[in-house]
Amino acid sequence: MEHNIPLITTIAAGFGMALILGFIAERLKVPALVGYLVAGILIGPATPGFVADVHIASQLSEIGVMLLMFGVGLHFSLADLMAVKRIAIPGAVVQMTLATLLGMALSWWWDWSWSAGLIFGLSLSCASTVVLLKALEARGVLDTMNGRIAVGWLVVEDLATVLVLVLLPPLAGVLGGAPAMEGAAPLWRTIGQTLLGVSAFIALMLIVGRRALPWMLWQVARTGSRELFTLAVVASAIGIAYGASALFNVSFALGAFFAGMVMRESEFSHRAAHESLPLRDAFSVLFFVSVGMLFEPAILVQAPAHVLGVVAIIIVGKAMAALVLVVALRYPLNTALTVAASLAQIGEFSFILAGLGLSLALLPTEGMSLVLAGALISMALNPLLFAGIVPLQRWLLEHSGLARRLEQRGDPYAELPVSTDNQFLHGQVVLVGYGRVGRRIAGALQERGIPFVVAEQNRELVEDLRNQGMAAVSGNATDPAVLVQAHIANAAMLVVATPDTLNVRQMVDTARTLNPSIEIVLRTHSEDELQLLRRDGIGTVFLGEEELARGMACHVLQRFEPPPKPAAAGHA
Repeated sequence: MEHNIPLITTIAAGFGMALILGFIAERLKVPALVGYLVAGILIGPATPGFVADVHIASQLSEIGVMLLMFGVGLHFSLADLMAVKRIAIPGAVVQMTLATLLGMALSWWWDWSWSAGLIFGLSLSCASTVVLLKALEARGVLDTMNGRIAVGWLVVEDLATVLVLVLLPPLAGVLGGAPAMEGAAPLWRTIGQTLLGVSAFIALMLIVGRRALPWMLWQVARTGSRELFTLAVVASAIGIAYGASALFNVSFALGAFFAGMVMRESEFSHRAAHESLPLRDAFSVLFFVSVGMLFEPAILVQAPAHVLGVVAIIIVGKAMAALVLVVALRYPLNTALTVAASLAQIGEFSFILAGLGLSLALLPTEGMSLVLAGALISMALNPLLFAGIVPLQRWLLEHSGLARRLEQRGDPYAELPVSTDNQFLHGQVVLVGYGRVGRRIAGALQERGIPFVVAEQNRELVEDLRNQGMAAVSGNATDPAVLVQAHIANAAMLVVATPDTLNVRQMVDTARTLNPSIEIVLRTHSEDELQLLRRDGIGTVFLGEEELARGMACHVLQRFEPPPKPAAAGHA
């Protein structure tokens, strides 16, 4: 019976083993992805016992790739990337180049071909977005400046890897592999046709897709059926990915990425992400399981030095390159350590790239196993690297004069310029945070001619604000030096427009120490935190949902207010 239902058998075995080993991994404080990969190893052909159908698992993993890339596109924000572009773009490009060269050098030492070394190095150069997001979320730093820089850096890596995935098949022949397309045409024509197809697909998605997809989602949403909406989202992701491959010779990965990116433009993007998440998670698990089935555990015994070299490139080489780059761009030591830890692992894109190299006969089977071994070990060790950031920073500052000089060197935007008008330095509003809320507050202050100074962690945003003629200082407002530079001692009001309630008390303490009469205005997303802050008398506290409900209630009540009574007629 089992041999007649290989699809069900493979899915049941994959999900069952992934559940058990993923649970064990989480209990051991290791990413669940490690458990999924080990599950694939156990049901793969390289280990004794039950062996799942590799070909079916491979096709299921293609759906996993589509949905993974759809999720990346759905969360890809060009605005978020542009906010950290001056560090993320050059940093990611240089770091990927260095990691690729290290991988090529190691493969040259092993007498591999240069093309195999290129694919191998590229596979080691791109970190896992999934692992990073989970690590940042677990530590509550995803929405901090360090978190945004790390995510922006990985978005650039993802985009660069997508470009490699597009160009690799037409270049396979000249690289010495098996061409993915018919090899009769000259190379320049093949590449030209590929780029033309990609360009046509992107143009179609941006011109037609960004209008058609939101319209379709709106029509489906009007039916009120949750099942139909979920089906529309999933059908769009897989249908566009398949159509891109069939009509434009574009990879499934790129097609799904643009499907998500275009769907993000819709007002239903958050609902689309929420509704498709369970299915994305399920097929992503099957993707990692199928990748694990390709792993040869014997590589750990047969070539331990090779595995050690790969792990050294991922954890030491990539991390050190990122550390030096971030420090060279004059960012704080803590930011450099956070980005370094973020990049010291590899994941889903490495598997996709190595798998493509394997299918094009560019990468030897040993290379795939080494990439998988590096991924397993680096993902398992990544939580330890994040946990070590604070003690390592403390140790470096205590024992290294260079570290202390790097930490203390001047940020060019940490001080208000001498030319700042004196009106900003007395009776002004100190506005902490220039996000969606802070931007609206600043606009209202500008309209009424009320002076204010912005304190913002994003140095690039501070630079843009100064170019617009606004007074702004760069840094974390929990640092007293930042509030001093904003002239808090002479300010009339401190407005904290960020929802960071963990550090708000430190800001308030500093402000009241330097200016006991200052008025404090805060925001929060938590009703419990709202009650605590109001009970402690820290300042005037606003809850987003409370203000939204108040505004909507006022609008509703205006509709039902009785008309004014006519004035009584005078008596003769």
